[in-house]
Amino acid sequence: MIAAGSIEPTQEGFTLTDKDFEAIADFAYKHFGLAMSSSKKPLVSARLARQLRQQNVVNFKDYLDRLNGKNSEQERSKLLSLLTTNVTHFFREPHHFETLRKDVLPGLIEKARGGGRVRIWSAGCSKGPEPFTMAMIIHSMCPDIGKYDFKILGTDIDPQVVQFAKAAKYPADEIAQIPSEYRSFVPKMEPDGRMPANLRSMITFGVLNLIEPFPFKGKFDAIFCRNVAIYFDTPTQQKVWQAFQRSLNPGGYLFIGHSERMSGPAEQHLKTSGITTYIHTPAGGNAQ
Repeated sequence: MIAAGSIEPTQEGFTLTDKDFEAIADFAYKHFGLAMSSSKKPLVSARLARQLRQQNVVNFKDYLDRLNGKNSEQERSKLLSLLTTNVTHFFREPHHFETLRKDVLPGLIEKARGGGRVRIWSAGCSKGPEPFTMAMIIHSMCPDIGKYDFKILGTDIDPQVVQFAKAAKYPADEIAQIPSEYRSFVPKMEPDGRMPANLRSMITFGVLNLIEPFPFKGKFDAIFCRNVAIYFDTPTQQKVWQAFQRSLNPGGYLFIGHSERMSGPAEQHLKTSGITTYIHTPAGGNAQ
């Protein structure tokens, strides 16, 4: 057990001791899967010390007690937000959405029209632009998609960003990032600034920790998990890739971030099918 002491004062305020940082790093790895090297200490120290000053916390043990207490959910959520960066926007890394439009959705729309169940998962959806981008593309290809069993799931470990995604309200400058060819396929923004109802009705948002067992019974036809695994060490990444592989239907697609790479046992079943794009195939099989 790492001993925790007082937060050290500096000319600029407070900083964390090496032992305090170790305690935070151990906590983040155990509960969130985040791997933080000692090089992250200055950043974590600055962000966390600012929050602790606002809360008038001067003893680090008191803060750890808050993180492990009975009503710790809100405190843990704040810590997670401090340790990660929610960088997201509509149509981010557009080559993935082009692959979705050209190679993935035609077959899935046909499946849905034939009475089949179609599910797409945005894992690590942040504030929601990714699943809403998917919904726009789907509506552009099939305006009556609401008649079919075609749904999108958006999940994130951070309850704060999930609440933002559920509200579905985005500033005008973010809406302006949406290409005009897709904006023309959806109704205008509602008076309260929310994304239109036909898009919202396709998407379910929820809180989910990717390092814990997935609670789903059914499988997915496509999974987007981009720029999330960069926070994990290699063993954790490999467990997550394997969990995604098990959650995909045969022929299903997995899209990961531009700086992430597939490794571990999942490589036997997830074969390259484009830039940081993988398709679920039988062991030893080849992607089409």
